[in-house]
Amino acid sequence: MARNYKKEAAYEDSPAQVKRREARNRARRKALKAGTVHKGDSKELDHVGYHRTGSLDRVPTRVVSEHANVVRQPPHKRKRKH
Repeated sequence: MARNYKKEAAYEDSPAQVKRREARNRARRKALKAGTVHKGDSKELDHVGYHRTGSLDRVPTRVVSEHANVVRQPPHKRKRKH
């Protein structure tokens, strides 16, 4: 199945998704100020719990590796090419 880039872009530009992206960026900046993460350290902020919708503003975070954060995501319907 081919990707529909136009549909993906429309989803990413939706007001709800823009707010969630802003909340993720705010959390990252807050962690940078606190010194828990650093630029280029290949670490990500993991929002603890299962938060697929809604606000991320008051969700606790923890620092994890990129791999740990990807592994924890729900599986995708599409198959990956090896």
